[in-house]
Amino acid sequence: MADKFNLSRLVRTVSSEIYVIWEGDKRIGQLHLHFAHYTIHVTVMLETDISLTEEEELLAQVDEDIVSSYLPTFEREEMLVTIFRGEEISAFSYSPPGIDELDEDEE
Repeated sequence: MADKFNLSRLVRTVSSEIYVIWEGDKRIGQLHLHFAHYTIHVTVMLETDISLTEEEELLAQVDEDIVSSYLPTFEREEMLVTIFRGEEISAFSYSPPGIDELDEDEE
């Protein structure tokens, strides 16, 4: 059975990751993971309502696809999860436009 959700990584550091959560072509939220030794802090920010069953499916997928690859033998009691429901109001950056785009000379 295929995963219900698609997790697209936005950021990865030594101790954290941020993902956008998609259900088909609909963005339903964001996922933040923070790895602190043997404890993993998970924050899910949902932009739409999903059922309790879907929450459980999402967390199982996060555990299987992301957490288990980071710490394959950690105790599941050490994964602390907080789920919020909200909406993105705006996004802001001090970066100049096009900072992530390559100049044609660099290609």
